[in-house]
Amino acid sequence: MLEARVGATILMWMVASYSCPMGESAIGVNWGTVSLHKLKPSTVVGLLKDNKIPKVKVFEAEADVLKALMGSGIQIMLGIPNEMLSLLSTSPASSDLWLRQNVSAYMGKAGADIRYIAVGNEPFLTSYNGQYENLVMPAIQNLQQSLVKANLAGYIKLVVPCNADAYESSLPSQGAFRPELTQIMTQLVQFLNSNGAPFIVNIYPFLSLYDNGDFPQDYAFFEGTTHPVTDGNNVYTNAFDGNYDTLVAALSKLGYGQMPIVIGEIGWPSDGAIGANITAAKVFNQGLISHVLSNKGTPLRPGAPPMDIYIFSLLDEGAKSILPGGFERHWGIFSFDGQAKYPLNLGLGNKELKNAKNVQYLPSRWCVASPSSDTQNVANYMRIACSVADCTTLGYGGSCNGIGEKGNISYAFNSYYQLQMQDSRSCNFDGLGMITSRDPSVGDCRFLVGVTDKGSDSSASQSQIIYRWWVLVALLILQMIFPLSM
Repeated sequence: MLEARVGATILMWMVASYSCPMGESAIGVNWGTVSLHKLKPSTVVGLLKDNKIPKVKVFEAEADVLKALMGSGIQIMLGIPNEMLSLLSTSPASSDLWLRQNVSAYMGKAGADIRYIAVGNEPFLTSYNGQYENLVMPAIQNLQQSLVKANLAGYIKLVVPCNADAYESSLPSQGAFRPELTQIMTQLVQFLNSNGAPFIVNIYPFLSLYDNGDFPQDYAFFEGTTHPVTDGNNVYTNAFDGNYDTLVAALSKLGYGQMPIVIGEIGWPSDGAIGANITAAKVFNQGLISHVLSNKGTPLRPGAPPMDIYIFSLLDEGAKSILPGGFERHWGIFSFDGQAKYPLNLGLGNKELKNAKNVQYLPSRWCVASPSSDTQNVANYMRIACSVADCTTLGYGGSCNGIGEKGNISYAFNSYYQLQMQDSRSCNFDGLGMITSRDPSVGDCRFLVGVTDKGSDSSASQSQIIYRWWVLVALLILQMIFPLSM
């Protein structure tokens, strides 16, 4: 078969090109693209390389992103959205086609170094009420067979990023998977173990603090706590170790206590809520990196080698849903334009983050409320502006929360104006707005200027996912009608 021959060629090249072992510990990042102001993927890849970041997790197969990563040497965890699990779980042909279009097409000499395929994204999340639970293993089985057919099963590992709510306990040593997940988790870890793949988990101490008013604030960080958790002979001084060991205990109950664990997402937001600020984000992320690279391990895995972690996230994503909270748009260690928010040593050779290069901005112009505007008549215009643009920094606890009523209006107007690429008509607001060349930023409240080197529209919106879904179905039908010659 032609596909098998191509796969064999890819595999031989990969074996010859990469001498580093699978699972080598490193600090990676999550690259999400649900943004209002997108940088070109090539600019983002340059940012990754300048900061010597060796691993990246992306949430779906976007052609411009994968093309930009080709030849970069950056290892990739490639995501499949939950919405595609139904199709992939029921149709081996769709699985073959997805792999051919989104993986094989980008691999080979000077190609993309795809190491993991993430089947779904937190599909066992409690809030999904089980809608994806029975789709995960059939999708994995079909995709594994597709990898075998493509001669890639020895190089690419299938994994399933799980939220930490998949397991529970009052103490780490008593950790267990949720009862309704015991059967499927047993199947999943058996599969992972037989294929040499790690268990992927997303851990968010910030959310524990945000959702629980009784959660000790200092326990979320790595600088010691006045509220340690004592578990037999083990003492936990931070939420990360406690959460990690709860998973270790849960895996042990299934007979896989030594299974490798990779942290698929972890980080701290810098805006949009109480406790989400630059200082806290810097302290948490630097503490996390230092802790992981110290080789101390955790009480249940002492002296373990550095684990793989993927920081969430690389860039702010101003178009994400704010249903969980305004902080959802502010997880980036870089702002939307690739500028570092704070000094951070990733332990990868640079002592501080390096900014994105050659970012092309719109002119230094802002839209603000006219001095003569009546603030009582602008509420509707603010709602319109903020329904399209991102105004989450104006919320309680946000960096722009204290700039006053007039400042709030100006911020909303400017956010909309920049999103409209500084079209002068977008600053009219029935005569209530005006354009200025004087930066209205106040203290930590930054009034943004948009970028002109916007990448292609690759945000993972629901409509686009559905569109890709039906394209895949259409291609599958065409293949059935007109089979490819092998």
